[in-house]
Amino acid sequence: MSESRMSTSILLALIAFGLNGCGERAGHPAREEAEPPLYASTYAPLPREATVIEHATILTGAGERIDDGVLVMRDGRIEAVGTALEVAGELMRIDAGGKWLTPGIIDNHSHLGVYPSPAVAAVSDGNEVSDPNTAQVWAEHAVWPQDPGFAAALAGGVTTLQILPGSANLFGGRSVVVKNVPARTVQEMKFPGAPHGLKMACGENPKRVYGVDRLVAPSTRMGSVAGYRQAWARAQDYIAKQEAFASGAAEETPERDLQLETLAGVLRGEILVHNHCYRADEMAVMLDVAQEFGYEIASFHHAVEAYKVADLLAASGTCAAMWADWWGFKLEAFDAVRENIAMVDAAGACAIVHSDSETGIQRLNQEAAKVMAAAQRAGIEVDRADAMRWLSLNPAKSLGIAGQTGSLEVGKMADVVIWDGDPFSVYAKAEKVYIDGALIYDRTDPARQPVSDFELGLVSLDGESR
Repeated sequence: MSESRMSTSILLALIAFGLNGCGERAGHPAREEAEPPLYASTYAPLPREATVIEHATILTGAGERIDDGVLVMRDGRIEAVGTALEVAGELMRIDAGGKWLTPGIIDNHSHLGVYPSPAVAAVSDGNEVSDPNTAQVWAEHAVWPQDPGFAAALAGGVTTLQILPGSANLFGGRSVVVKNVPARTVQEMKFPGAPHGLKMACGENPKRVYGVDRLVAPSTRMGSVAGYRQAWARAQDYIAKQEAFASGAAEETPERDLQLETLAGVLRGEILVHNHCYRADEMAVMLDVAQEFGYEIASFHHAVEAYKVADLLAASGTCAAMWADWWGFKLEAFDAVRENIAMVDAAGACAIVHSDSETGIQRLNQEAAKVMAAAQRAGIEVDRADAMRWLSLNPAKSLGIAGQTGSLEVGKMADVVIWDGDPFSVYAKAEKVYIDGALIYDRTDPARQPVSDFELGLVSLDGESR
């Protein structure tokens, strides 16, 4: 193995030693006596230096294009963005003439780490199919940080992703939002302060996984909706009992129930709902269920027929996370149009390009370009600056982190990608990727191309690599 391609575990250990040798992490106080909450993020940005990127074509992710633009990153934040800026102090200067600058891509639907590569049963941990309601499980408790897919996604410009449980269940469990950095534990990747999500699924999947063959409900769509409603009613009762105890009206608090804790978190507005749903009529029904029980749906995922209910999505403030052109692999995915994302966007709703794929996540910029081309053929003009929102700011909104990332705006995290050309070209490559101002990936420098321990191979007793 080349010294420059050291394993991430060794690299991170050296970084941790350098930063923590005096009992403090750079820029952070030494640990106080109080322990952090269980399962809390332990993410800390990697070493970075103040940097100015000049002469780039900038797509801010908030609908703006800046030609011959300048962006300044300092202390992990965007300090300035614009043209002809006077930049004080000593900074690393990068001439990005002829190149493009965008926010880091955010994928709000990924299964990296819970369905890692290689795709074998031993590491397949995305679906807990033991019951139609497994709201009590957390995806982060199964994420494998050594999944080679993380580094491949990084090379495609992905800086943040939501890792979800699968879609077998009515309630599949909690999702986790992570920074796409090399790490030993999922806590070292967890996006600080990002809310949990709850994965729900409607349509064919729960029917197929349960149904008449297993003699377990649901076997129909009406059975699915009854299952959602009964679960939410139980969660309401759980909250009422907790509140009665807190007010002194009851002598005993209800027995702790991990499943109901998650559902109650949604009803309290602490956990965001991400709903796998293809058909327009089912999305409308799920919006009705949400209204009945007083919660909001952050985003519908896959949403192949979102174009039919784009007005309802706009009115409810619900995002739709969609593929560019996946269709026809089951009946509910049949009535697709390639203009779906553009039509949702044109209706004023929150449109997102997502992957749901360990390979698709590597080229989300190209997936967005497919939609732009299809829309143009249909007479819908999509500007590059607007399309960038599908890949950055809109997914950030759906994950509850738009105030921190998703666009190149002053004060936000310096999650930035330098592309060697127009990012909506099939020929474009991510050249440099920064996360919180730290250069995590550099296509020209093997030392800045993370490699997981799993990719390093095995050495046999005779010393030969295997």
